[in-house]
Amino acid sequence: MDSLLQWLEMPLDSWLACAAVLLLGAFVQRATGFGLAVVGAPLLLMIEPRLVPVILVLFGFTVSLMMVRRYWHEVRLREIGVALIGRLPGNGLGIWLLLAAPMVVLEKLIAAIVLFAVLVTVCRFELPVNRFTLFVAGILSGAFGTVAAIGGPPIVLLMHGFSPDRMRGNLAAFFVLTSLLTLLTLALAGQISVWHFKLALTFLPAVLLGNALADTIAHRLDKQLLQRLSLGLCTLAALGLLL
Repeated sequence: MDSLLQWLEMPLDSWLACAAVLLLGAFVQRATGFGLAVVGAPLLLMIEPRLVPVILVLFGFTVSLMMVRRYWHEVRLREIGVALIGRLPGNGLGIWLLLAAPMVVLEKLIAAIVLFAVLVTVCRFELPVNRFTLFVAGILSGAFGTVAAIGGPPIVLLMHGFSPDRMRGNLAAFFVLTSLLTLLTLALAGQISVWHFKLALTFLPAVLLGNALADTIAHRLDKQLLQRLSLGLCTLAALGLLL
């Protein structure tokens, strides 16, 4: 046990709590189309701040790959291409914030990003979809995704008119590409270490289990109720960071 704790470089109770958060996040993500980062970021920040954003970006990439396999026929790269260009300056802004802002400021910023994600999910704003709005959404997505691994809400704002499957497919493809870009940005800034990959390996079974459970039982659940519960949990966690 002592050797395991030394290898993990974190207390066992913290590791178990983080694994439970990632399992829940993966379950909600697979069942409702969002949730891993929105659920995980504020909770992991309370338990082990070193995991945010790297671990969430790694598993966001993993879960997105699984979703692309299912919804690949709905993917239209031309619909997210301009947003992908916007991610470049957005990632630059996000890494500057990570390096320059003190932790207390980052906590408040991540809480605000989570609350923004909740607002976008609850309130279906109608915004025009054009090159300008896609580019701005890409910039915001890059900044939010680099700081907190929550890059989806700015893009979701422009996809409310899409069918659920089309939205999930395009978001998953967007996240696969942008997660790789974010990981590269974080690596170049020295924010990723071998420790993150060791932890990711130990957390992988929890993420896969959450995904598998959702595949097995999610169709029996009330998705709207599940979404409300997860949004309520996210809101409470975000408010806890703000207080």
